Amino acid sequence: MFISPTLGKMSWEEVLEDLVTYITSARDYHHKLIIGTDSQVKDDTCLVTALVVHRVGKGARYYYRKKYQRKILSLRQRIFYEAALSLELAGKLAEYLNANGYRNLNVEIHLDVGENGDTKDMIRELVGMVTGSGFDAKIKPYACGASKVADKHTK
Repeated sequence: MFISPTLGKMSWEEVLEDLVTYITSARDYHHKLIIGTDSQVKDDTCLVTALVVHRVGKGARYYYRKKYQRKILSLRQRIFYEAALSLELAGKLAEYLNANGYRNLNVEIHLDVGENGDTKDMIRELVGMVTGSGFDAKIKPYACGASKVADKHTK
């Protein structure tokens, strides 16, 4: 189950239908598909994966799903799990796009890691994992899918 701030609860099929409608309603614009995951640890671990359709120069629309896991204390384990959740969704999205004539739409994975802070030692491995899976990888400060959109809904 996904949530759209605009449309409310949606199934995966409804998300795909809305995403294609949004893109095809403005064919003159360049669209970016962005997937990012962020997490927050409290009593358990809240993980939010966001799918953003960015109409470059004209705003965006997004959908997110939230799941709870046992408390994941290891930062490394949590960051790799975030990346795995993003890759899982990106794979499903890419499969749908390829099967329905939208091969020209690339999917970016936004990773919640950056040159500053505790995650800097993981950048190379995570970017390699994402690019090795066939997707573009972005890190902070260019990873708004994870660090802004998904982060907003982990609170």
